[in-house]
Parts: sequence; C-alpha cells; structure tokens
Amino acid sequence: MKPLHRKLWRELRQLRGQVLAIAAVMVAGIATMVMAQGNYHALSQTRDLYYAEYRFADVFAQAKRAPLGAVDAVRALPGVGQVQARVSGFANLEVAGFDEAVSGQIVSLPVPGENGLNRVFLREGELPSADAEVVLGEAFALAHGLRPGDTIEAVLNGRRQTLRISGIGLSPEFVYQVRPGDLFPDFERFAVLWMQREPLAAALDMVGAFNDLALGLERGARADDVIDALDALLAPWGGTGAHGRDDQLSHRMLDEELAGLRTMTRMFTAIFLGVSAFLLNVVVGRLVGAQREQIALLKAFGYGRWEVGAHYAQLALLMSCAGVLPGLALGAWIGRAMAGIYVEYFSFPYLAWSLQPSLVLAALAFAVAAAGFGTFAALRRAFALPPAEAMRPEAPATFRPTLTERIGLGALLDPAARMILRNLERRPLRTALSVLGIGLGLGVLVMSRFIGGAIDGIVEVQFGLAQRDDFTVTLVEPASGRAAQELAALPGVHAVEPFRNAAVRLRSGHREYRTALQGLPPGSDLRRVLDRDLQPVQLPADGLLLTDFLGELLGVGPGDSVRVEFLEGHRRTLEVPVAGLVSEYLGVGAYARQETVNRLLGEGDAISGAWLALDSPAARAGVVRELRARPQVASATDRGATIRGFMDSIAQTMLTFNLAITGMAAAIAAGVVYNSARITLAERGRELASLRVLGYTRGEARAMLFGELLTLSLLALLPGFALGYGLSALLVQAMATDLYRLPLALAPSGFAEAGLVILATTVLSGMLVLRRLDRLDLVAALKTKE
Repeated sequence: MKPLHRKLWRELRQLRGQVLAIAAVMVAGIATMVMAQGNYHALSQTRDLYYAEYRFADVFAQAKRAPLGAVDAVRALPGVGQVQARVSGFANLEVAGFDEAVSGQIVSLPVPGENGLNRVFLREGELPSADAEVVLGEAFALAHGLRPGDTIEAVLNGRRQTLRISGIGLSPEFVYQVRPGDLFPDFERFAVLWMQREPLAAALDMVGAFNDLALGLERGARADDVIDALDALLAPWGGTGAHGRDDQLSHRMLDEELAGLRTMTRMFTAIFLGVSAFLLNVVVGRLVGAQREQIALLKAFGYGRWEVGAHYAQLALLMSCAGVLPGLALGAWIGRAMAGIYVEYFSFPYLAWSLQPSLVLAALAFAVAAAGFGTFAALRRAFALPPAEAMRPEAPATFRPTLTERIGLGALLDPAARMILRNLERRPLRTALSVLGIGLGLGVLVMSRFIGGAIDGIVEVQFGLAQRDDFTVTLVEPASGRAAQELAALPGVHAVEPFRNAAVRLRSGHREYRTALQGLPPGSDLRRVLDRDLQPVQLPADGLLLTDFLGELLGVGPGDSVRVEFLEGHRRTLEVPVAGLVSEYLGVGAYARQETVNRLLGEGDAISGAWLALDSPAARAGVVRELRARPQVASATDRGATIRGFMDSIAQTMLTFNLAITGMAAAIAAGVVYNSARITLAERGRELASLRVLGYTRGEARAMLFGELLTLSLLALLPGFALGYGLSALLVQAMATDLYRLPLALAPSGFAEAGLVILATTVLSGMLVLRRLDRLDLVAALKTKE
C-alpha cells in the first residue's frame, strides 16, 4: 500500500465520527431520491403497460341519445382507428348491512367477440353471461367484502332490480375511481360496474342508441382534429363535448399525482445534495487547513500537486460514497412499503416496483456530485498551496475586545462565557458557516413538519369554512326549483340551498380549461366562496368569480373577460367578464349566481342539485333512505365521507411521504450538528487541553465546549426558521396542481418541534463529543510550538 493510501485510511479511521455523520446525510438524501424516483418510475411504467395491454381509449365523448347508425359516421372521421359505442348510466345501490347512500356508474361491455377499448381486467370470477349479472369494481368489492355470487340492489332509471356479481374487475378507465364531480375516491360509497350491453340499454331506454363513445386513434392522428369533428357530428344528439385522454378524469388525476411526486423528488434531492455538499466542504476544508504542514512536507518530499489533490479528493469521495449502499437499501425498503399504498389508492392490477440500474447510477452520481461540489474549493487550496507558505503556521486571529465587551456587557458574563463569545466573534466566517449548516438542517425539519400542518389547513378551510353542508345531492337531469322544495320537506332536513352546475370550456386567447361553472344562490351559507383572507365573498350580480389558480392558468384577472363555451344545453359560447378571484385549496372552479348561469344557458329556474343541512346526526339514516327512493337523485355525497376520502387518499400518501422525509430531515440535522461539534473540538482541542493544564477543571472545560455548541445552535434558530419558511414557500409553488394546493400556513408548533429536535440533537452530539474531550492528551498540549 502506498504511503498516501495508508495516510488516507488512517484519516478515515480518525474521522470516523464525522464520516458516519456525513454518511447519515448521504443515506437520507439517496434514500429519499430512490424512494420517490422508484415510485414515480413504477407508477409511470405500470400505467403505460396497463394502458397498452387493456387498450385505454384516446378520445371520449358523451351524448344524450345518439342512434347506433351514427357509429359508421364516427368511424369514417379522419384519424379514427377504432370506435366503441357504449351505454353508461348511474344507479343508486344498496348493500346489505350498509345503511349509507351509495351510487354507482354502470358501463356496457363490448359485444362478445369484439376487441373493445377500455377492456376489463378480471381479478376473479367471469364476465356476465345473464341479463342481471355485472362485473363489480375491485375497490368497492374490497370495501364491502363482496365476492362473485353475491348480490346487490340497484335502482336504475327508477326501477329496482337485483344484480348478481359474476366477477371482480378493474379497467384503465377507472384507475382513479372517483364519482364524477368529486375530487377524492370514496370506495365505500361509489362503485363502478360493467354489464352486458342489451340489458343495460333496455334499463336505460337506450335500445338502438348509445350515450357514450370511446375512440382509439390511428398513429399520427391529432386528437384535437378528431375532437372538433366529433363535436360537430354529435351536436344534434345532445353531445356534451368530446375530450382527449388528458381531460379524462382518472388519467388526469393520475397525472397530477405523478407530477407532484416528480416535483417533490427533484426538490428534496436538490436540498439534500446541497446540504451534503456543504458538510463535505466544511469537513474537508477545515481538514486541509489543519494539515497545512503535512501538505508542505508531502510536496517537499516530492509528491506533486496532482497527487496531493487526488489524495484529498479520494478522502472526500470515500466519505460521500459511504452512504450509497445503505441509502439504496433504505430507499428501496421505504419505496416498496409506499408502493402498497399506491396499489390501494390507484386501481392498478399490479404495480411493478424494482430497483432499476438507472437509480443505482443516479445514487452514485449523487454521491460524486456532492463530493465534487462540496470539496472543490478545499481541493483547489490543497492543489495550489506552495510548500514554503504551507510550512508557516496560519496567521493568528485578531485579538480585540468583542462587541459584547465594547458595549459594556462583558462584565456581566463569567470568563467562560466571554471566551466563548470571543472565539465566535474572532472567526466570523467559520461561525457563519457553522450557523448556516445547523440552520439548513433546521430548515429541512421545518419544511417537513409543514406538510402535515398544510393538510390540516386544507381540511379546516375547505370543509370548515367553505363547504358546510351535510349532504350534496346531485340530480340525474337538471330540474325546476321545485325539486329543492321537495328536498327541504324531507324529515330531518334543516336547510336546503340549490345550485346549478354546467360543464364549460373557458378560453382566454390561446389558453383554455375545461371545468364546471357552479351557480350558487345569493347569500349562500352552506357553500361559500372565500377570498385570500378566507373571508366569504358575495357573488357578483353579473360576471364570474374564478379561483386564483384558474386565473393564473388562463392569464386573466378582475376586469378581464373569458370566453365561456357551454358543453350542454344549447351549446352557447359567450364572452363573460371576470368579476374577481377567490381562493380555494381543492379543485379548480368558476362561480356565479344561480340565475346568471341559467340566463347564460338560456334556461329558466333550473337546478342541478342542492346542499342539505340536517337537524341532527340522528336524522342522517332517515334522509339517506328517502334519497335512495328518489330515482331523480343521481348521488348523495356525505361531507364527512368526503373528508375521510381525502384523508385516506392524498393525505395518506402525502403524510406517509412526509413521515419518511421527517426521518431524513432529522438525520440531516443530526449530521450537521454532530459535525459542527466534532470540528469545534478538533479546532479547539489544544486550547481546551491548555486550559486544563492551567488549572481549569474537567467540568469547566466541558462547559466551554458545550456552551459554544449550544450558542451556535441558538444562533441558528432564526436563520433556520427563515430557511424553513422559504423552503416551504418553494414547495407550495412547486406542488400547485389542478387537484389541490397547499396553503402556506406554518403552525408555531412546527417551528417549536423543529427547534426542539435541533437542541436535543445538540445536547446528544455534545455528550458524544465530551467523551473525546475527556480523553485529550494534556502532555501533547504542553509540547505545542505556540
């Protein structure tokens, strides 16, 4: 072994504590990257394979009632490769032993022998062979313990019938299984079912007709061209606007989840890489400074600049790479555990999670990049340091009264405290770097605690201030205002507020967005829109209120106008002014007065549904029974169930990810603080040993070292809190999607918990370092040249 190699391994053994601390940070960074990127790749690849194998459609369209003869005209459109005309409808369901409102969407299956689109993956059982048989979606079946051979009751188009479950299945069309109009899955109260075409068409009065289309495009065809032609073709039969795969609800929600996961991966990887590089810079930089004389001797004995520089580069690389294998193992373990949540959250038939070679290479690249960025300056100094200059000791620090002493407060401090302050003030750059390092660890902790508080903020604002009803009742077809009076007459209903929803496409210049325009009654109390200060906003007499996120997407603000294209009714296109912007954390919406929406539609007093407030929780069961018996009710969404659905879906995923990130952030904080402690001891070891020789007790020397560490941590609190707030603000901007936005609301408890973790880590690191202080060689301190 070459002499430099022996020196390398000796230094690694001497620096083993700091090497472990740096490795812990590297493990945290690599594990986070592997966990997030592994899940992103698994979801993306599973989605692509599933879509291709089960022929997920490219274009979707709905109509009121179109004749089957129109299918030939659709098939003749340029770019259309395959057409599947379907019948689809909604039903109220009853499950034995479950007394709450349940709704389901029933979709017709292809004719036997037809290689249709959106094919059903059978988990168990078989396809229907009789008129009253259905394939039931797996998520609903698991929620209620249903198996092939069981039965459920359905009220379909006003007629009650018993449906036998022939199989349990999945479809790429319903990977994100959510009731239309909702944002989050509710597997207990919403089901997807597949039925033979003939009996379903007979039940929905669609014999010889269809109301749903799925299209597969030819290679190279433009979806927008096909959509425009399809809209014109279906308009006479009540077409509600064709749309591409990007606007299909399930695919869109899955894309939003993937986009958020990719954003978090990039952001946390960059943060951990920066912290790792900073730590390596501090450790190697100070090591080079402490070994000036050794560097001079190496060069004097004939070692070249490149050999000396390579020696310290190898040291940094070994420190960095020590965390690669543990990081890969930890990231794979956490990633596989989170994959189980994704399998439940998204209705995939499988989820293939594997540690791909690209992830291993990315982990190695992470370690090399951290070593390179973190040690570049130190390696340059070691490379360029002339032997003659290196043999001279460093210039002593400038000794003058500290700021505390100059303002007259020095007399209030004991000698140990004055020495601590003098040491920190006389090395301002070193002190600033130590404070910054601890502050970075604290900032990551604050950001990790922010996510849990943000989810609580979403629930409090969306379901406490904005949405205050007990039930949201949606009708099969728009009805007159008298329907709201009938709902108000139900026993146990305290208040009713009707609403009118209309599917629209909003355009501003080249930008467009498909959403629902929601018409609310003036003075609505059960459903309120809020401004950025979370205060209720009165609906304007004319014009629209857009959520601020939708305003940014369309590039409009108060005083501008948007082109509103209605996708139902008379399919009107109108220019409507934007009266203002409102704040909302879930979904993307546009609001107006109910009479304004009806006037724009050219309709009279029509409603799409109503919000219900109950007299008491005891009235819930009776109201559910009444709603089940009404064929005009398409669905009744329980507000409490919506909250549980949110917490069980996106919130669970985010909180699980947050738990992992919190553990990683704690590892970073511990690594930063412990390194600061070890470096402080290495730099002040001679001074503390000299004080012991001069008569200071072991306890007094301990107090000086521990006091300096605690002072650095206390000084890092405010910068760390500021860094945490800034990182949280970046996370809010990066994760804003159509599905949800995080409120930038950091609870004081989050700051307090992060600060306590840092202080506790300081105490623990101090105790570990104090053991080394007790073993200092006092004889060696007497032999120093100074």
